[in-house]
Amino acid sequence: MTTVETATGPAKTMVLNMGPQHPSTHGVLRILLELDGETIVKAIPDLGYLHTGIEKTCEAKTYSQAITLTDRIDYLAPLSNNLGYCLAVEKLLGLEVPKRAQYIRVLLAEMTRIASHLVWLGTHAIDLGAMSVFLYCFREREEILKIFEMVAGQRMMTSYFRIGGLALEPPTGWLRAVDRFVRMMPGRIDDYETLLTENRIWMARTQGVGRINLQDAIALSMTGPALRAAGLAYDNRKLFPYSSYKEFDFQVPVRTESDCYARYMIRIAEMRESLKIIRQAMDKIPAEGPIRAEAPGIVPPGREKMKTEMEALIYHFKIFTEGFSPAPGEAYVTIESPRGELGVFVASDGTPKPLRVHFRTPSFVNLQSLPKMVEGQMIADVIACIGTIDIVLGEVDR
Repeated sequence: MTTVETATGPAKTMVLNMGPQHPSTHGVLRILLELDGETIVKAIPDLGYLHTGIEKTCEAKTYSQAITLTDRIDYLAPLSNNLGYCLAVEKLLGLEVPKRAQYIRVLLAEMTRIASHLVWLGTHAIDLGAMSVFLYCFREREEILKIFEMVAGQRMMTSYFRIGGLALEPPTGWLRAVDRFVRMMPGRIDDYETLLTENRIWMARTQGVGRINLQDAIALSMTGPALRAAGLAYDNRKLFPYSSYKEFDFQVPVRTESDCYARYMIRIAEMRESLKIIRQAMDKIPAEGPIRAEAPGIVPPGREKMKTEMEALIYHFKIFTEGFSPAPGEAYVTIESPRGELGVFVASDGTPKPLRVHFRTPSFVNLQSLPKMVEGQMIADVIACIGTIDIVLGEVDR
């Protein structure tokens, strides 16, 4: 505790624990708040309550087995994590993924971005007292999860992207379901904006709250919507294109206010841009073609091949029992996850299991900005700030 000067003379500050079991910290996060009345003097996030040891566990799995662990880092964007990890291992192996698989990856990654932003918007709105938006966002997210289940057989932890391509051929009619979704979604986003964008209570709770200037945002290594709301158009899909993103036409939304309201507006605009990318991907995906790279001993052969060719059966057996062994080396890849820059580092020592796997997760890095955002604000504003940073504790602690 420290002594602060108030209108009635010197007074002691109070230290308050917010969390780790708190409905608005979006997971088991503890924040030590030093308060002068209801004004925050200092805030210290305390991490580690959700530590899973995923990075270390990857070292005990083959390269392919580790994909199921990546689903669980940012559990709201599992396909983004799959993509980052698969791209890193493919870089290590020097694999070229067929165009059809690349376009399908882009389409599903953008569906994931929308699904993640819907969870963010619904939970952020309910944190600040807007109940209806929460129900509407989860209604639309349900439609995306149905498409994931149709394509991968799983709603959330799909493990659908595999090293060298995709796990399965998408089912007949899946693009019709995607088409229905992209036709329906713009009107639903309009509904969210009708409820919130010019809502006086929403504006009072978010405008001018949680400001962070661009210099501080860069110094704290912030990425994603939080950085773009501060005025910098930094997006890995544009600056360091991967998986054919350079062939897609889309904008990177930017604002300069850098408050909670700006971060809300950025994510709303991003959902609209993702819909544009999905429409383009639907036009680009060929009706037929390979969904996996041709790499015997690394990429499993097709089911029919396995049933008719002895060599294919042997490869299949060895891949799933022993795994494959990349040459010693290391690879690092960055992608644009819904929360910001997700980096994946993979090191090989020539064995079937990785020597080291490390994830540079945006939630962990962006959370550093919380003390800067909330100092001088009220206790209630901490909730708004945590919401607009959009953290997932699964990737903060790993």
